[in-house]
Amino acid sequence: MAAARGTGNGRRNEMASSIPVGPASLSRVDIADLAERVGGPVALPDDAGYPAECATFNLMTPVRPAVAIGAIGADDVQAAVRFAAERDLPVAVLATGHQMARAAEGAVLINMSRMGAVRVDPGRRVARVEGGARWRGTLDEAGAHGLAPISGGSSSVGVVGYHLGGGAGPIMGRLHGYAADHVRAIEVVTADAEARRVTPSSEPDLFWALLGGTGNFGAVTALEFALFPVRRFYGAGLFFAGEHMSRALHAWREWAYGLPGEMSSSVAFQRALPTMPEPLRGRFAMHLRFTSLGPRDEAERAFEPMRRIAPALLESTTEPPYREAASLFLDPPDPFPWVERGGMLRDFPVEAAEALLAVAGPDSESELSLVEVRRLGGAMEAPPAVPNAVPGRDAGWSVLGIGAGDAGKVALFQEHLNALVGALAPWTLDERMPNLLGAWEGATPQALRAIYGRERYDRLAAIKKRYDPRNLFRMNHNITPAHHVDGGPPKDS
Repeated sequence: MAAARGTGNGRRNEMASSIPVGPASLSRVDIADLAERVGGPVALPDDAGYPAECATFNLMTPVRPAVAIGAIGADDVQAAVRFAAERDLPVAVLATGHQMARAAEGAVLINMSRMGAVRVDPGRRVARVEGGARWRGTLDEAGAHGLAPISGGSSSVGVVGYHLGGGAGPIMGRLHGYAADHVRAIEVVTADAEARRVTPSSEPDLFWALLGGTGNFGAVTALEFALFPVRRFYGAGLFFAGEHMSRALHAWREWAYGLPGEMSSSVAFQRALPTMPEPLRGRFAMHLRFTSLGPRDEAERAFEPMRRIAPALLESTTEPPYREAASLFLDPPDPFPWVERGGMLRDFPVEAAEALLAVAGPDSESELSLVEVRRLGGAMEAPPAVPNAVPGRDAGWSVLGIGAGDAGKVALFQEHLNALVGALAPWTLDERMPNLLGAWEGATPQALRAIYGRERYDRLAAIKKRYDPRNLFRMNHNITPAHHVDGGPPKDS
């Protein structure tokens, strides 16, 4: 019996007669059956390979499924979903583990990290990526053809999850809109274990729901999306000391309002991040970031007023290939623990800037590692050519707070994140892009209805009922099937 194929630990004679799974259990026969169905490894909690299959990038959100499958292709994903559906077990999907909302206890976990293939069609300007692909490989493949995607600020993030949650590109988003707006096709295994290729014309409701509804409607095994003819970009950064932060934040706020769509900017209050440049290690500083997709001379002229705000601790100016876009944002390249909360702001007036300084500035007691405010607007405020379920398009700004590095300070980080969100509440929209949701947020249908907006949420719940009526895909920010919304809680084992 190949109960733990690929783990090499010889569990055949050691396995208990059954493995508890919430109210149910998995027998030796069950596990042998699963191992025969899939080509990748099958790991149980006592197996040597289990920790690797369950490893998350955010060390604060570990997963503990009943069984983990290391999928090597879409056939494995189908087999895993069919196995779970036959036993009425929940399904969890892990690609990179940046945003795991649930611990997946009692679930069948599908690890797609081995499914990382990227194929670029330069003639059509389209990329096809598998479910476990990260931005690093996608940027490299597209860049080889002088093309670029609407990528995020980290090269380690999963491409598929980024798109399904919206994808507010910090360099290209203001010019082209959300990454989700440019998806052409989605390959997904739904709760009935059917492999579907979903397009706006083939299954328009499911296509609409997947883009914004995150992992609620199935396990996405591949994604096709548009690329843009961008080879390089202009990037600049300024680090200001705490004593200049108030002046710098207010000047930046006024300046950022008038930026054209090809230019983007954000500021980040940073405390002791390991990725900060060596001269700033251990210091509190405000990092002002600026990018432009236009000519260098225009970018230089636009950025010049920021250089005159105050003396900078450090300045950087670069014009790198687009594949190095993440280098401007200093995201940690390796797994680490963090908690986060984000929001989307209707506006960012003087009063909002003062409120931010009071709870997160140099004279506050905040211990948050990073607080970022980003200028949105531009094309992100426009409805997409092909509709999708991404909420929050009325926002002109976003805010994100992160407490990182010390698992013993979770309660304190949560307190300071709550203070940040509370201080900016007068300007905050109820609707939010799903990528900004922290692991502990949106725990009820009522909370998610506010985040998505009532009409959008109710449509998502109706589509969920059609494609996942038993709510197998619930180890996430869960959209419950329509018959659960007002008729009692869904299954939650």
